[in-house]
Amino acid sequence: MSNVLITGASGFIGHNLAGDMSADHTVVCLSRAPTEVAGVHAIEGDFTEPDDLCSLDGHPLDVIIHLGAVTGGCTEESGLRVNVSGAHHLLRYGIDRGVKKFVLASSIAVVGFQSLRFRPLKLPMPDDHPCLDRDGYGLSKYLMEEVTRYLIRQNDDLDIINIRLASIMPEESKPTPCQVGPLTEWAIGSLAKMYQSDAVRCFRMAAEAPHKSGVRILNAVGGQACAAAPVPDIIRGWYGADADRMDLSHYERPGHERDPVYDIRLIAREIGFVPQRSVLEEGA
Repeated sequence: MSNVLITGASGFIGHNLAGDMSADHTVVCLSRAPTEVAGVHAIEGDFTEPDDLCSLDGHPLDVIIHLGAVTGGCTEESGLRVNVSGAHHLLRYGIDRGVKKFVLASSIAVVGFQSLRFRPLKLPMPDDHPCLDRDGYGLSKYLMEEVTRYLIRQNDDLDIINIRLASIMPEESKPTPCQVGPLTEWAIGSLAKMYQSDAVRCFRMAAEAPHKSGVRILNAVGGQACAAAPVPDIIRGWYGADADRMDLSHYERPGHERDPVYDIRLIAREIGFVPQRSVLEEGA
């Protein structure tokens, strides 16, 4: 049993994760909104505020799972203040407390697919696909990852896992598979979805994985692209002539036509996570 801090526990991933982990761990939550989860000690506070972090001083901490953030559509200023500077405050607090294990919610939006000008450099996109963001949110999550790389250079015995998380859907939702059509903002996000239960299991598995010093960046999306048509057809419909410069051979092999647009092999090797619910079959 570990002592686990979860930030952002008023969100639907954090709320369910806290409840799931409380059966086997001592869980304390820090969230700006009230959080009511049986068996969990909830503290109202803002992880960006040093005084609010001090309210955690009386609680032993072994693992910090950081889900708190401003999300897509935030202003550039708030993204940098909360997702970068705020995350730094939290990580520094944890390190000073002796915490060795951190799991952070990054985002598949790091790559910059929000913009109509975005073109993936490789498909499926690797876990370390560079940040090509133009709107601020993806940049803020990328810079959060860079903060973890900076801190590991100071503390090489830390275990930090950044989860580049998919678009997350409630358990009861039925997604509409993406069709061939014109390019829209956030287009790739419509292909890279995952159910809430898989997201909860992913963060728990990351938190419970054996200690491995260093920083890891791991894609976490559904096991299939949420696509009604083969991925190459959708990509060519979106990018036109630009798609001719992309290697789509992975998807042109029989049985791989609707594979994820993010490579998820590394997360399976590192922490054993494989998505269980198929967004494609249940949305079709």
